[in-house]
Amino acid sequence: MGNLLIIAIGSALVNNVVLSQFLGLCPFLGVSKKIETAAGMGGAVIFVLTLSSFVTSLVYKFILVPTNMTYLQTIVFILVIACLVQFVEMFLKKAMPPLYNSLGVYLPLITTNCAVLGIALTNVQKEYGILEGTVNGLATAVGFTIAIVLMAGIREKIEFNDVPKAFQGFPIVLLTAGLMAIAFFGFSGII
Repeated sequence: MGNLLIIAIGSALVNNVVLSQFLGLCPFLGVSKKIETAAGMGGAVIFVLTLSSFVTSLVYKFILVPTNMTYLQTIVFILVIACLVQFVEMFLKKAMPPLYNSLGVYLPLITTNCAVLGIALTNVQKEYGILEGTVNGLATAVGFTIAIVLMAGIREKIEFNDVPKAFQGFPIVLLTAGLMAIAFFGFSGII
């Protein structure tokens, strides 16, 4: 139980996928304009990353390793992730059309989000079991959600501030992301 807690805290805060590993920056920077949209993207990433970590761990342990085809792991993981994202996209289109429309092109981009594939490969590299890999996926997704919602909140406040012309738009967003990464570096002493 203690090992799972260490994995969870380490994945969510210490090794935050966006602010420490710099994976998944496309949706982080693109969808973080409004808190509602950022939270919706975070929820979609939580679902996809947790489920893909679980399914890829199962596929790796019970199919790829016994058949000695571990060299196919990247291709198989991409296929699993693509299927899960399609499921999320169909669900959001039917159940939550406003959220589906606000996420726009960034929802299908979860398929190519390097964070999702990166965590699946990290689970294999660190030799996590199915439970450990799933906890790592969930905690990483929660860390992604924390980062994107924080960024959205900051970006909403920045709109009302007097920003020098040279920093308006995307430069201030990148500067803010850099400062957030420095702030999250403070968590490195926890574990």
